[in-house]
Amino acid sequence: MENRSIRRARRQRRNDAPRAERVSLYDEVTNRIIRELEAGRVPWVQPWGRTGGARPGLPRNAVTARQYSGVNVLLLWGAVIENGWPSQSWLTFRQAVQAGGNVRTGERGTTVVYADRFTPEAEKERARETGGEAKAIPFLKRFTVFNIAQCEGVREGLASDPAPLPEREIVPLAEAVIAASGVDFRIGGDKAFYVPSLDYVQVPPQPAFYEQINYYRTALHELTHATGHQSRLARKILNPFGSKDYAREELVALSGQSAPCLTHH
Repeated sequence: MENRSIRRARRQRRNDAPRAERVSLYDEVTNRIIRELEAGRVPWVQPWGRTGGARPGLPRNAVTARQYSGVNVLLLWGAVIENGWPSQSWLTFRQAVQAGGNVRTGERGTTVVYADRFTPEAEKERARETGGEAKAIPFLKRFTVFNIAQCEGVREGLASDPAPLPEREIVPLAEAVIAASGVDFRIGGDKAFYVPSLDYVQVPPQPAFYEQINYYRTALHELTHATGHQSRLARKILNPFGSKDYAREELVALSGQSAPCLTHH
């Protein structure tokens, strides 16, 4: 009995260790996503990146060309947006060396996770002793990867990014709507907004958008907010975030950005 109890205790300790690591990693990933949200970076919603940033597509391993999946997509997209890197390609430190280069000194990696299941030997032993079925245990393993923009000297021919988008993709009717609005319309930066006190709209340049038609959707969204200015429809547009009036104004702006002139794309 004593020997069996000792074996059970040892098995429990071995099982508890990876479980604690798994919980810690879950918390780490969750906290990273929360920090992205608090910083205003929502890569699965925001339809543009920084000017000159990475082109559309899923993050991929630069050596194997395999695309990352699951929560790793959000983590890597967030890192690309935050740092303005021009590539969606990633390498481990070892892969960078194997590719003939290295990670530049001082660069910090981004953590990604790998999820799978395995059956520990202790669980197999328990199943043999009891005649039951061995249970597989889910696990998470962390890896550190570096954007190819953080590396130097790597060989040519690694997984390449999609071809750049054209500088502009003009929709004449949308351009006419913007001009006819009479609103001070400014292009620049990496944020889209309307300033009621100064009555102007600003949006990022069109090449910054992953799908260029979203430049016009975003422009019309902000211009619809501008229709609520005191000199126009005099809507209540200065509302606290999360309030009913704020939600109502956002619904008004959403109706403006889905104008029929954009649905041809």
